[in-house]
Amino acid sequence: MDEPIELPINGVLDLHTFSPREVKELVPDYLEACLARGIFQVRIIHGKGIGALRRTVHAILSKHPNVVSFELDHPQYGGWGATIVHLRKP
Repeated sequence: MDEPIELPINGVLDLHTFSPREVKELVPDYLEACLARGIFQVRIIHGKGIGALRRTVHAILSKHPNVVSFELDHPQYGGWGATIVHLRKP
């Protein structure tokens, strides 16, 4: 049985260590944990690859009720390998 992985809730989520099937639960849970800590901008690192994981992340973000907007990171900081998410403030 796999042990749960303890993630630091610091506004940066690196998905490189997770399988694609874990992302659908992980991303919303991480966003909620950030909101609970007053973090309203989150950087999700999904990598460049062929773009499948990026599309999955963007689909999740587009349906999340607390996501105000999201965009690819600045080219200097990862470009299309990372997404910046802006969360709704209470």
